[in-house]
Amino acid sequence: MIEDDDPFRDTSVRRRRRLLFRESKIPVRMLLPNFFTLLSLCAGVTAIRMAIEHRFELAIGLIVIAAILDGVDGRLARALKAQSRFGAELDSLADFINFGVAPAIVLFTWGLAGLKGFGWIAVLLFACGMGLRLARFNSMLEIDKPKWHSNYFTGMPAPAGAITVLLPFYLNGLGWINVRDYPLLIALYTLTMAFLLVSTIPTFSGKLMGERIRGELLLPIMTGAAALVGLLVTYPYGTLTVLTLAYLAMIPYSYQRFHQMQREWDRAHPSEPAKDVSAAGSAAAPMAANDPGSESDAKRGSS
Repeated sequence: MIEDDDPFRDTSVRRRRRLLFRESKIPVRMLLPNFFTLLSLCAGVTAIRMAIEHRFELAIGLIVIAAILDGVDGRLARALKAQSRFGAELDSLADFINFGVAPAIVLFTWGLAGLKGFGWIAVLLFACGMGLRLARFNSMLEIDKPKWHSNYFTGMPAPAGAITVLLPFYLNGLGWINVRDYPLLIALYTLTMAFLLVSTIPTFSGKLMGERIRGELLLPIMTGAAALVGLLVTYPYGTLTVLTLAYLAMIPYSYQRFHQMQREWDRAHPSEPAKDVSAAGSAAAPMAANDPGSESDAKRGSS
């Protein structure tokens, strides 16, 4: 019979409590980012319901809202200095539902159900790719790297993957061509996006661009943001199509620019070689070569 003071009893439980809740009272500011994360999770799960009910426009809109909220919670956490391990884990779980499962269900019910097994395999691999991408991101958070690496992700980030994989739906909504008549092409495109998620291709993140904004650019940026919201509401399919194609077109430039900067960094620091993104598939440390920030700086954002 084990006594109450047995040293092995509930040790793991006590350890988990100490890791998650270091203080007896948690500041309210620590809860605000998690609130936005939960809102994004509600949007993603509701998008799944809308897809099952074949209300695809609402499903797409909810996924876009989830992507916006995903960006808000990360920036809010950094601004309030409210980063936490709990928030990071919640963010990853929400990202998998919002940007892995929800788009997969939308694509299958909308355009791939006719392919049956192959269509399901395509969306299954996309969802698995999203999960692997998020797991890889979590494993690289504590790897030291030059600051300029924060401008790049390893592979396509989760919100971008969810938005870009739905390009066939946007094109179909424009009315120029009935994309649903070509389910095999939709499946192949979905597999391509799954590959980009788990690839080691550097993609531009723009995190360093947002550190400081010149005063004279503040009003133009705010006006542009308002115009983008107006375009999304008024011309959703056209706006999302243009944004998706522009993002995909930037990937080759991001790849070229990253390796150019890496060569310059290697020449300037011959005794401290940077970890090359091309080696990211073999171990946790190389995989982290160009993912942004640390746990407290980067996780709650575009993972």
